[in-house]
Amino acid sequence: METKSAAQDSLVVMFWNLENFFDYTDGGEGESDREFSSSGSRHWTKKRFYAKCDAVAKSIMWMGDRYGRMPDLIGLAEIENKGVLHKLLKSTALRKYDYDIIHYDSGDRRGIDVAFLYRKSVMHPETVSVIKPEFDGQKLSTRDILHSSMQISDGSRIDFIVNHHPSKFGGEDESEGRRNAAMKALKMLCDSIGSADVVAMGDFNDTPDGSAFDIINNHLVNKGLELHRKGEGTIRYEGKWELIDMFLVGQEWSGSSAMEICRVPFLMVWDRKHPGEKPFRTFSGPRYIGGVSDHCPIVLKLIK
Repeated sequence: METKSAAQDSLVVMFWNLENFFDYTDGGEGESDREFSSSGSRHWTKKRFYAKCDAVAKSIMWMGDRYGRMPDLIGLAEIENKGVLHKLLKSTALRKYDYDIIHYDSGDRRGIDVAFLYRKSVMHPETVSVIKPEFDGQKLSTRDILHSSMQISDGSRIDFIVNHHPSKFGGEDESEGRRNAAMKALKMLCDSIGSADVVAMGDFNDTPDGSAFDIINNHLVNKGLELHRKGEGTIRYEGKWELIDMFLVGQEWSGSSAMEICRVPFLMVWDRKHPGEKPFRTFSGPRYIGGVSDHCPIVLKLIK
């Protein structure tokens, strides 16, 4: 249950990569759009789509119980379009809360984007911008970086940024330049807005000790670094946890924020190949198994 003091003294920020959160229609927008449709190879039906909506909403409600308040802002990755988020908010228990959406279609080749959900009673966007990373003079066919300067209900302002950097597909060394380009775009954004009040979040497709973070370390504090050093992670690959989803904060929040990886019980499943729990994803290869994502959600509590 939410309390007045919690609302005044802190903010709860969440990030989650929802792994191929497509609607169930083929809108003619590319191979992934066809694949994740009722008639596509994944047989992504209306029933399966709304089952995922319900599971996502249940997870966010679980966060509300854990932290004493619903997340004030949620950064999301791997969202097909704004319609997916409208359906999520209107068809589930989340309709009881005052969430609104910030989303723009990006030039990502798979047709997936980043987005924000935010509570209108807690904050409102003063400005919104998208940044398109460039590499070798060309705009990358990847997700935009989404930035919103939020006016908080107590009169303060925070710059929220959500990222989903290029993957290591094709090889770690071969793809390093693309991830560096995305991190340079984030650094340039921080240079332009000032980094003190920044809260950046996302799937960076690299661990906190990756070389790309050298680009941003003088600007933002990585709240995932200590968790990474302890062997914790947000994805599990061949039995090993890797922390690739994290929060980066400006100096204003470096000592008054704490990051947690949320192993929501009903989002985990036993890994029979590599004993231990792992995130319960929607598909195992081409086979539908009914989970939500291969990523654990993460939460940052900001003490004001």
